[in-house]
Amino acid sequence: MDTRFSVGVAITDPIRQAILSAKQHGQWVPALDSDGEPRDGAQICELTGLVPGEGFPAGTRFIVRRERPHPGAQLSLFDTIEGLRHQVVATDTPPGQGSIQYLEARHRGHARVEDRIRCGKDTGFGRFPSRLFAINAAWLQLALTGIDLLAWTQLLLLDGDLAAAEPKKLRYRLLHVAARLTRTARQTRLRIAEHWPWATQLVTAFHRLTALPRPVT
Repeated sequence: MDTRFSVGVAITDPIRQAILSAKQHGQWVPALDSDGEPRDGAQICELTGLVPGEGFPAGTRFIVRRERPHPGAQLSLFDTIEGLRHQVVATDTPPGQGSIQYLEARHRGHARVEDRIRCGKDTGFGRFPSRLFAINAAWLQLALTGIDLLAWTQLLLLDGDLAAAEPKKLRYRLLHVAARLTRTARQTRLRIAEHWPWATQLVTAFHRLTALPRPVT
């Protein structure tokens, strides 16, 4: 198995100087979004050879992305002066294993992984209950199961802001809603207070759940 790293790099003074040099002489190409199309207003350039490599493994490459800042973005003084937001990536992926456009887009995909890790810490595996390994191992499996259920629930059953909500918001709006199970005429019904602000979204989610095809055994 071939394992490579891809990490964000702080923009220090030597890197700022490299960016300014690339601004004058670098070969900037359009950045790509997740579906391979050009990312509007964003370009990337390789800084390898312009950035001091001390502290990084041999063969490390540096890629910078510049783009128009979105409203409300927090910019450094350097970005404010340049009028563009800059982010730098370091990777040991050699040149023959993908263009810099692919490598930069791949790195941005890490944000989804980090989002799931953050959600996981808020769902259970950030607070192990015991000093015993076996108990914590069982706890971790249950927490991971909960994370998977939340992810599939948001993907298949929810829309709008609930589809991207953090676990804390989902618990307040959907998972902890007061309800009552009743059984009449051999049917089980879930009764939810009509005044609950997200009752419609919860009912819609249940309808979508029942409409999903059953797995084939």
